[in-house]
Amino acid sequence: MQIKNLMSEDLITVDKDQKLSDGLKLLAKNDISRLPVINTNKDHQRELVGIISERDVADKLGSSKYENMPASRLHISSVMVKDVISVVETMDLADVANLMLENGIGSVPIVSDDDMMVGIVSKADFVTLAVGRAFDKITVKEVMSDDIKAVSSQERLVHARRIMIDSHVGRLPVIDGDELVGMMTSKDVMKAFINFRKNVPEKYQKTQIKEILVEEVMSDNPLSISKDASISEVANTMMDTGYNGLPVVEDNNVIGIITQTDILRLIAKLES
Repeated sequence: MQIKNLMSEDLITVDKDQKLSDGLKLLAKNDISRLPVINTNKDHQRELVGIISERDVADKLGSSKYENMPASRLHISSVMVKDVISVVETMDLADVANLMLENGIGSVPIVSDDDMMVGIVSKADFVTLAVGRAFDKITVKEVMSDDIKAVSSQERLVHARRIMIDSHVGRLPVIDGDELVGMMTSKDVMKAFINFRKNVPEKYQKTQIKEILVEEVMSDNPLSISKDASISEVANTMMDTGYNGLPVVEDNNVIGIITQTDILRLIAKLES
């Protein structure tokens, strides 16, 4: 299958000179986690110059470089990833999946033969393929990761953010004792930093940012899945909820996590 048969053609973009707040509104309005960034060149052509995601925003707003700058003063160009990997629309689906896995990226803009952007494909698009008879026969335990990166509710947000960056993950189960009490995602971190900068006077931000706890940011009552559930069930749950990952629980203990990346890896293997 060629990637043009899976990509989304409903392109929502943002200009590199727009304010970050404009990009955040687009993300929220369209319930998406990333945006291609466009620049109008001297020939009045709109060219792809970057991509911005919730994880990028969370990383930048939590960094020391931007710690004294309100989100309202930042522009898209300050936060976007500039080295964008794009693929042609005739590229094989499995090759695109492997490219995303090798580079640790969540989406890829799709371009035509004349280098015009015609679509975008994300891990969420690949998840839509993981339903049906073949995936009914594959269980979560065959695909999940048991290398669990987690935090407790009483740990500090800045520490949890550092774990997410160092581990290259977009979500962390929150575990107190042996009990799963919440989930914290890049979106949660991003919103926390934005609200903090908006509500705390600048002169107090450097010290008070270190006092925010995970329990203040995490989502309560996290959805989990059994190791014996099918991949079809996981895919349908992800599509219904918009969740990028689910903790795997057995006897009230978290034994693993299954994410869109795990499903992407499975599809790449099956399609190769």
